[in-house]
Amino acid sequence: MQAHSRKAGAGFTLLELMIVVVIIAILAAIAIPNYLQYSLRSRRSDAMAGLAQNQAILERCYAAGFDYTQVNIATPPAGCTAIDALSPNKYYAITLPAPTTSAYTLTATPAPGSPQLKDTACTSFSVNSVNLQTSTGSGGSTVCWSH
Repeated sequence: MQAHSRKAGAGFTLLELMIVVVIIAILAAIAIPNYLQYSLRSRRSDAMAGLAQNQAILERCYAAGFDYTQVNIATPPAGCTAIDALSPNKYYAITLPAPTTSAYTLTATPAPGSPQLKDTACTSFSVNSVNLQTSTGSGGSTVCWSH
């Protein structure tokens, strides 16, 4: 009696293919969520860049007229420009609510339609005229500003 042997080039069995599919599915189930979380964390630097850029605008304006309130007017005096409403990569909206002559607080929140709306750990970033950095969300300021 002759034993059945596999012919060269006969291919893979269904069981072997299913094992490969299961292994790929397990790796994807681990890798994709980690990648998405990494993407959210990496885009937080856009908020920090937008806040730093606008802080520089505010400080130049203050040096020109010793008044932070001038930055919000339509035709600012020499040395002053309006703040940028969006962060450099457009993931965050930057606001300057009610600056006083000698103090301000800039806030960055996810822009409408931004993928950062899914970031529950760091829902907003703020920095004030004495460079106090705060944030909201479940991550807290230490986690959010540590990038």
